[in-house]
Amino acid sequence: MIIQKIKEFFGIAKKGDAKELIINIEPLEKRVAMLEGGVLEEFSIERDSDRSISGNIYKGRIHNIEPALKALFVDIGVDKNAFLHYWDAMPAALDSGVEQIDRGGKNRGKKITTNDIPKLYPPGSDIIVQVTKGPIGTKGARITTNISLAGRYMVLMPFSDQFGISRKIEDPKERQRLRKILQELGVPETMGIILRTAGEGMKSRFFVRDLALLLERWENIEDSLKNKRSPALLLEEPDIVERTVRDFLTDEIDRVVVDNLEQAEHIKKLVGAISKRSERKVVFHNEPVPVFEKYNVDKQIDNAFRRMVWLKSGAYLVVDETEALVAIDVNTGRNKGGSDTENTILNTNLEAAEEVSRQLRLRNIGGIIIIDFIDMKSRKDQQQVLKVFKDHLRRDKAKTHVLPISSLGLLEMTRQRVQESISRSLYHECPACKGRGMVKTPETMSVEVQRQLTRLLGKNTNIHELKVFVHPLVLERLRAEDEELLVNIERRFESKLTFKSDHNFHYEEFKILNAANDQELT
Repeated sequence: MIIQKIKEFFGIAKKGDAKELIINIEPLEKRVAMLEGGVLEEFSIERDSDRSISGNIYKGRIHNIEPALKALFVDIGVDKNAFLHYWDAMPAALDSGVEQIDRGGKNRGKKITTNDIPKLYPPGSDIIVQVTKGPIGTKGARITTNISLAGRYMVLMPFSDQFGISRKIEDPKERQRLRKILQELGVPETMGIILRTAGEGMKSRFFVRDLALLLERWENIEDSLKNKRSPALLLEEPDIVERTVRDFLTDEIDRVVVDNLEQAEHIKKLVGAISKRSERKVVFHNEPVPVFEKYNVDKQIDNAFRRMVWLKSGAYLVVDETEALVAIDVNTGRNKGGSDTENTILNTNLEAAEEVSRQLRLRNIGGIIIIDFIDMKSRKDQQQVLKVFKDHLRRDKAKTHVLPISSLGLLEMTRQRVQESISRSLYHECPACKGRGMVKTPETMSVEVQRQLTRLLGKNTNIHELKVFVHPLVLERLRAEDEELLVNIERRFESKLTFKSDHNFHYEEFKILNAANDQELT
């Protein structure tokens, strides 16, 4: 271990030995990849043009109340009014992934219920809110009054007086140690604290420094709250680089490689405020070869975002995103195995379980997810696959809820959706197939052209000559196989048809003109 650390210090550790953060800074976008043993495990992208507002804190104005929806619509100064459910306007309630710790003392003030919300926030009144989910599609942002400020080792909750420790910290002795630190921190009585997973094993002085920074940040927000008129932005969530340093740069990360000198120095400054020792982990990539190419990130991204994802065994996944849900199908592919079919199916599903958990993180898939594993007869095998899948989901920072594998072999789950998936951010609907992934066959287009000709000639009895423009491949079909059918149309309506191809036409596009005046007919 010591030798490994020495190698890493001098930059000679093997790529396969390290956990690395690779940061690519370009004029239009910033990209961050986390590699473990050279394998892409996390990927994030941010563009200035569509930067997420999730995490931002606003001084908003109540626009209207919808009692039927039990919701308030709040103007926060963006395109669409934000959605505030009555429950999200209640006093803060700790997450189920956090152990609540009794601070002692009595509850202060009258208990508020959802029935009190319309009276507390009448239309036109001001309110301080935080975005929990950015706008997705036609939906506006989701917001809450339960404000939280994330630091390196803790989360400060200005409107909650409860303490908590992340349940991902499992060691009982460590939890007891952290409870003692919490009691000694000197947190204001009206505020609460959650210790993050990154705080495991850290000395009390790191928590003291983190708390001081968070309290200072909250004071700045309070000043803005007094001085700014609603709607107004009070605090903008840090950009992708700062969030990466805050959320990922732990002792487990061996190296941070950045291809922008200014950002590299900025990251060192951020890291130095937390740990001077960790500054040496930040390395400036100053080579002609692009940083994502050198570390084989681009190729891995390309492979990961395909509809079909191959596994090492020869099996593969098929990932389909729809409006309602995401469907992931597991197929044996080339992995036929030997005579022991059940064992082959189990091993394929185990491999798929690991890769699916990785794909969810890489693609930032959220909402309802259905995973169709290969059918397993043994309930024991199903439980094993479910356990492996849940184990790999532990590293996911998004909240997940997984149901047991059903009798049909389907695993249903939900994953927290904070913003659009990466694929929907990088791609838009194909103008050719309109998102279907298919185009009509030449035979189908021939049928549609003939149907339209019959309709137009039957309706316009004074027209006796038409010009028809189609895609070259459709024209080839019309001439090679359907010429007699077209002649029959000419005879039936005593008309003349002239066909021409246009390479600029879409495969499913055609145009019919009146030859007498070149006017398009519809």
